[in-house]
Amino acid sequence: MNTQISRRNFLKSASALAGATLVVGFDAGKAVAQSAGTSDITPFVRVAADGKVTAIIKHFECGQGTATGLSALIAEELNMPLDAVEVDFAPANAALYGNTLFGGAQGTGGSTAMADSYLKYRTAGAAAREMLITAAAEVWGVSPSDVTLKDGVLSAGDTSAPIGDLVSAAAQLDVPANPTLKDPSEFTIIGNPDTNRRDNGPKTNGTATYGMDIQLDNQIVAVLLRGPRFGGTLVSHDDSAAQDVPGYIRSAALPPQAGAGVIVYAQNTWAAFQARDSITADWDFSAAENRSSDQMKADLMAAVNTDAEFDARGTPAETAAALKGAAQVIERDFFFPFLAHGTMEPMTCVVAPSETGVTVYDGCQFPTAVLGAFAAVLQIPQEAIEVKTIYAGGTFGRRATQTADYHVEAALAFAFAGGQQPVKLVWSREDDIKGGYYRPAYAHKVRVGLDDAGQIVGWDHRIAGKPIFKGGPFDAALVHGGVDNSSVEGTRDTPYALPGMYVGLTDGKTPVPVNWWRSVGHSHTAFVMETMMDMAAEAAGQDPVEYRLGYLAGGTPDQNRMANVLRVAAERSGWTSDMAEGHSRGVAVHKSFGTFVAEVVEISGNADDGVAIENVTCVVDCGVAVTPDVVVAQMESGIGYGIGHAMRNEITFSDGEVDQFNFPDYEPLRISDIKSIETHIVPSAEAPTGVGEPSTPPSAPALANAIARTGTRVTHLPMAENGVSFA
Repeated sequence: MNTQISRRNFLKSASALAGATLVVGFDAGKAVAQSAGTSDITPFVRVAADGKVTAIIKHFECGQGTATGLSALIAEELNMPLDAVEVDFAPANAALYGNTLFGGAQGTGGSTAMADSYLKYRTAGAAAREMLITAAAEVWGVSPSDVTLKDGVLSAGDTSAPIGDLVSAAAQLDVPANPTLKDPSEFTIIGNPDTNRRDNGPKTNGTATYGMDIQLDNQIVAVLLRGPRFGGTLVSHDDSAAQDVPGYIRSAALPPQAGAGVIVYAQNTWAAFQARDSITADWDFSAAENRSSDQMKADLMAAVNTDAEFDARGTPAETAAALKGAAQVIERDFFFPFLAHGTMEPMTCVVAPSETGVTVYDGCQFPTAVLGAFAAVLQIPQEAIEVKTIYAGGTFGRRATQTADYHVEAALAFAFAGGQQPVKLVWSREDDIKGGYYRPAYAHKVRVGLDDAGQIVGWDHRIAGKPIFKGGPFDAALVHGGVDNSSVEGTRDTPYALPGMYVGLTDGKTPVPVNWWRSVGHSHTAFVMETMMDMAAEAAGQDPVEYRLGYLAGGTPDQNRMANVLRVAAERSGWTSDMAEGHSRGVAVHKSFGTFVAEVVEISGNADDGVAIENVTCVVDCGVAVTPDVVVAQMESGIGYGIGHAMRNEITFSDGEVDQFNFPDYEPLRISDIKSIETHIVPSAEAPTGVGEPSTPPSAPALANAIARTGTRVTHLPMAENGVSFA
């Protein structure tokens, strides 16, 4: 693995100010060493005059472990204990903190944090180490090779000093163009399974700050009364009853171009919600989504039973010819409902006036979009907007919509309030489940042809659902030939060598807003691919693991890695061993976000009497596992998220209005739903890839395949509404 960064230009600024701070980092081609207060550039690692080391985290922390992983890279290269490295969240500045995998926009998502930043943070830490060592060598009159740095102390023979003593001297040096990174054989933190999360303490003792925690002087609260049907518009509203609510301030109708709703202001959150509930409103639903779920589903199912709107892979004629000559054809249709993100902390942020413009306090997933939203609404330059990123209580993609929805609302609420006092915008969980953004509903229909030996000769795959990226800011990058990649990822790019494969796509049309959801399109495509592979193996009379391996034998890097995790999962789960009476196993394997995950689910019971999930064996190849404890946690989290939603979750509509309102009828996974999860990380020297999402796609199909072995094959989700009961 290449561990050097080439073609880097370096800048240096120094100051005669007392109390110098060494700050080192890399933007799109620059590294900076600076003294405190001399530059507006804030890189990745800061060493203060008191010796405190701080990692500047450019990918926000929503529970997925970026604060731990990125600070671990700094600690490793500086030979420091991870607990000694402080964490600070980066400001909004795409020039310094842009995500190269997002085209330079600053944001977190797509399981890209480590893939984007692994070498950047290691290089910043290594540069700081070399500068401190060089400074010590010059001050002490020794060779840099005689100086060591460990646990925040520089030493050479009998001479030693804490790094804070050498910061001022180090800040005068040129940043090394190609600092030497540690050899993996020297790692003590990277790959250490005993590394603890950096946010354990503040999240346990209550000192971690979330959006809901922000309380500024003279702050008021704003909530929105939104239309009950997506696409509806406000005709009028009456707040006369709200005026009797203690703490109510006033309400304001949003302009039609800004959305359909009424902003309700109050002195506190409770008063705001009570006042909102007292307001009556009239709505125009002529352009709204007025269908019920049965009709929505029927329309999508009809779309996959006719010619596709777009060809994503292959041609229908060639695949039809292959299927015509097949000895047998397996056919199945699938349906996936709308799904809410269900974050534990609903959307909220605070906007406050500042000397130059505004300050936004937010668990900010996509700072670039936030700057654009506030600049457009408030008509101020982006330079006048400061974003203070704080912890986010979960996201699963919800905090980064292409419309920056709740940020636009917050900016409007601030402007309509006069722009002179802090405004906290608050969503309730009911707001988000009934009126937020959703994983799109999708239908699939697949026909797989087998020859006399049970080998696949043709694969006809039709998909229908509302695209996520089409018409948005990522259209040019992710929509080609009319095909939105989010609708077909995991199918047309499958590592399986499938002959005669055709993938056709038809866009679903609805005013219901959709957004990326943990694992995006893979959340439904993996279920279909792995269910059909299982059904093909069954029709061929072959073992499901061996059957899959037969289509991963082409020797490509992706096939080799996918086959490896599948073999290890089979071995670790005892795939071929005897099971207790009444137990069954199912398997699935999938590649997403550059990571390969295989899962074996063992269940007891059956669909009629009740299924109990006894164990999930998960094997992951994510390249270098920087912080294994975080990897394991994310595998467990993704498995629970995928299985929990497949078991019982759906967003349904009655005459265009969402039926669900909160966790009682959109029930999250219970800790008792899965008795145990075993995660095994494949040792790897490959570059790190993502772990926040890749365990979600194979979890539900592995469960479904286990249930199928009891005699019930479920392909319409959620399972609890389609023939499966759970113990």
